[in-house]
Amino acid sequence: VQLQASGGGLVQAGGSLRLSCASSGRTFSRYSSGWFRQAPGKEREFVAAISRGGGTTDYADSVAGRFTIAKDNAKSAIYLQMNSLKPEDTAVYYCSVRPNSINSATYRNGYSYWGQGTQVTVSS
Repeated sequence: VQLQASGGGLVQAGGSLRLSCASSGRTFSRYSSGWFRQAPGKEREFVAAISRGGGTTDYADSVAGRFTIAKDNAKSAIYLQMNSLKPEDTAVYYCSVRPNSINSATYRNGYSYWGQGTQVTVSS
């Protein structure tokens, strides 16, 4: 499984960015998907997840109400719409998929395949 994340960049606080993650084949319809991030000097943390079927989502408390995860199985892609960005959102963002997923479940751990990461920098 190969994942390619894109869409990061530099944005002012309060701004928006949309991250994309592409893969070949039916990756996102076969696996549960998620976004994670890692800030300098910190451990990688969960951001958002979407079920294999796309009907269930989950968010970290720090991003709930500001970020939205979505998927497009026809395009074999997932997205992370990030609004009202804060300087503390600055990190490298990674997309990931999790095998052995139940169709309607989301997961915060157990991910096996990772994209290369895309840098998001939010200036104050």
